[in-house]
Amino acid sequence: MPSHAGHEENDEDEFVDEYLGDFASVRSIVREALPFQLLATFGGVASGIILSGMTDELQLIPGLIVISPAVLGMRGNISSTLGSRLGSAIHMGLITKIERNPELINSVSGSLLLSALMSFLLGVMGHYITIAFGLESAGVLALTLIAVLAGVSSGIILSFVAVLLALGMFRFGFDPDNVVTPAIATIGDIVSMMMIFLAARMVLSL
Repeated sequence: MPSHAGHEENDEDEFVDEYLGDFASVRSIVREALPFQLLATFGGVASGIILSGMTDELQLIPGLIVISPAVLGMRGNISSTLGSRLGSAIHMGLITKIERNPELINSVSGSLLLSALMSFLLGVMGHYITIAFGLESAGVLALTLIAVLAGVSSGIILSFVAVLLALGMFRFGFDPDNVVTPAIATIGDIVSMMMIFLAARMVLSL
């Protein structure tokens, strides 16, 4: 009996060693994560270029410059957390397909609900904090509408991207934990800034 238990322990150790060798070696982490970290750097530059092209919107909507970085930060935090949850759930075998998967549905639904709530709070806080510092504001309604439109629309897009990335990377032999978070951070900056621009244009047209 002890011999059998020892054999099982050796098998478990070999499995752990093999798992670590495949997914947690320094070479594997650098090889998988480095390209996406480089893309994340270029993504930050791209979002800055989009912001530089929003001079008219920034002038016509006082307070927009205050909430824009906050929208980017909120979007990155929520979407990156979603990507991490999906990666962990995939490793645990809780998510193997997209259709009718309660873990997947709950993760995405929670992310979108957080996006809506935090976007609303961000718009309201952005207005009153701007006023508190003696700066001009376009009004609580305008800033809240921009924050909610940009936050929710980018959240929907990034949730879809996070699910496809997490499942796709795992099926192709990559560790989602090394890939999804930097990829979402990159795409999130660009998508969020574009959604802010479109939401600002929509508010100006009302």
